[in-house]
Amino acid sequence: MEHVIIGAGPAGIIAAENIRKLSPNDSVTIVGEEQHPPYSRMALPYLLSGNVGDEGTYLRHGADHYEKLEIKFIQDRIARIVPGNSSVELADGSKINYDRLLVATGSSAIRPPIEGMDLPQVSNCWTLDDAHRLLASVKRGDRVALLGAGFIGCIVLQALADMGLELTVIELADRMLARMMDDIGGDMIKEWCENKGVSVKTGCKALGVTQAGSQLEISLSNNSAIKVDHIVCAAGVRPNMAFLDGSGVDTDVGILVDNSLQTSVSNIFAAGDVAQGPDLSTGGQQVHAIQPTAAEHGRVAACQMTGNRMHYGGSLSMNVLNTLGLITSSFGSWDGVQDGERSTALHRGSSRYLRLEFQDDVLVGALAIGLTQHVGVIRGLIQTKVKLGPWKDKLLKDPSMVMDAYLARVQGTRP
Repeated sequence: MEHVIIGAGPAGIIAAENIRKLSPNDSVTIVGEEQHPPYSRMALPYLLSGNVGDEGTYLRHGADHYEKLEIKFIQDRIARIVPGNSSVELADGSKINYDRLLVATGSSAIRPPIEGMDLPQVSNCWTLDDAHRLLASVKRGDRVALLGAGFIGCIVLQALADMGLELTVIELADRMLARMMDDIGGDMIKEWCENKGVSVKTGCKALGVTQAGSQLEISLSNNSAIKVDHIVCAAGVRPNMAFLDGSGVDTDVGILVDNSLQTSVSNIFAAGDVAQGPDLSTGGQQVHAIQPTAAEHGRVAACQMTGNRMHYGGSLSMNVLNTLGLITSSFGSWDGVQDGERSTALHRGSSRYLRLEFQDDVLVGALAIGLTQHVGVIRGLIQTKVKLGPWKDKLLKDPSMVMDAYLARVQGTRP
């Protein structure tokens, strides 16, 4: 059996390793576009902060790791997929045949379509090469504008602060982390960042960028302008799937896959950030661009591709983030469901906030700020969909009892 995996991120690497375990005699080939060993994007902030070198970002250590597993690794770009003859064509003109194909190509950073975003002093921070260019172009004390205060933006924010840069954050939405925090949470994070010396402009759009001597001038929608030495763009990502044109593989926001991670084309699967797969909370199909989902997809895809059929129940939307020392997290339907109930506990003085969302007597979503001890149990309650019984009323009165509810209803250790 010939297994071909396009993409060398966590989903692709974990899939390859699991295929090798499940089918020791099968052929496994990984095609990765970047000219680096497979690495984790989530480790790039540590590289920028100086906490690790390039090798600290690598997913696997040891120059012969893939050779020992008899996994062939090709560094090239995919030009197109030809399902009719079960092959993929590479940019160099060569072809690779497959019996099972996994598309795990991840996403690429995008830039807003405004004038000046192609100037040399504008960077993304999405690839290892991006990180190298950024390290070479900025120095401590430089004024830097960060476009975007979503999940990726706030990860980059931490690294830029560690680099000793003078930061201004520009966010189009009315709050920071708009996709994982409500108004209260977003405002608390903004206040926290400002108290740490970061200027944050929410509900503000960059209209254009022009060269102003050695600096860049950014015109803003609030009729003001700022001058900076560099711009880092973290305005979003887009799944890498242009090479699928004409393949017959159905796509939407990402590649549509079912509960076996199968695409609309036989023997082609998709995993990780590029896959729009089952959502545990809603029952629909969503792109969950987080590393835990990528890892889970990789394991499930390996089972399916080797004939070890299993039903994949879906991934949970979850985000855990450290922004300048403030821990934030959100899970599942954190913004609530129709006819659901909610419980909140807010302590602004200590920067603590907890919001729980219920459907009947099941916890379906949550967000938290300044809390770490509850993260695992909240995830466990949502994923298991355990009925809370009398504990629901207790949590409506006091959401901080979520640990007690978990021990009682999941582990059965408390009355």
